[in-house]
Amino acid sequence: MTNQAWVLWAILSAICAAMTAIFPKIGIQGVNPALATLIRTGIILIILALFVWLSGKWSNPFQLSGRTWTFLTLSGLATGASWVCYFRALQIGEASKVAPIDKLSLVLVAVFAVIFLGERPSVRDWSGILMVAGGVLVLALKR
Repeated sequence: MTNQAWVLWAILSAICAAMTAIFPKIGIQGVNPALATLIRTGIILIILALFVWLSGKWSNPFQLSGRTWTFLTLSGLATGASWVCYFRALQIGEASKVAPIDKLSLVLVAVFAVIFLGERPSVRDWSGILMVAGGVLVLALKR
């Protein structure tokens, strides 16, 4: 793969992420968001376990450092909370408004990366980040 292969993977990720708004909007009416998240997570667990095993990438997770476990745990907690909130928002809101607000996470990632990781986006990067924020506002505001 070339150094630009990440672009294809990122586009595929965006397509799949878009469907994570459409599929539950169709199928979770009247279902508790936490239960929906549990079912979704179980399916993800099975698929990923098969993928790791079939690709020969399995290794003993208990050999990972405490720091790795801590941050993977925090990431899992944040992901679970995000999914429960997202599913609840989809139940009561329009997918075309919920998804853009959810993507405000792009702006927050940039801000948190500056604060916690010491990253320094360029003026061009900040311009794009501000455009995303503006797009979220335009899409989310009542018409």
